Amino acid sequence: MKTKPFLTADDVKAILAAAERHALENQWAVTIAVVDDGGHLLGMLRLDGAAPISAQITPAKAAAAALGRRETKVYDDLINDGRFSFLSAPGLSGLLEGGVPIIVDGHVVGAVAAGGVKSSDDAAIARAGIAAIA
Repeated sequence: MKTKPFLTADDVKAILAAAERHALENQWAVTIAVVDDGGHLLGMLRLDGAAPISAQITPAKAAAAALGRRETKVYDDLINDGRFSFLSAPGLSGLLEGGVPIIVDGHVVGAVAAGGVKSSDDAAIARAGIAAIA
């Protein structure tokens, strides 16, 4: 049987704190979500001023990144290039840039997403969170 790493509660707290710090340094009102490898929500933070809808979109982006084992930008680009069939992919509703998988020792152990600003900035916030545990 193989073993693999997993996210701890302390990891989730560190990710959220680092992502929040990056967002606040740039004065971005966003929601940040962390999920496990199955796309289940482990932690979320909606910063002051973030749109309420971001609390729905952001966990979905994180889940799509974890389940798909790739950044959600891949899906966003495919859809924008005319592959509209991805809009009906079962179980994937957060197909917008901003979700980034967390990869440890070659294993996807979860994902982080941010939502509320330009999509490339959402992804930068997610990466800043992941850097806290890298």
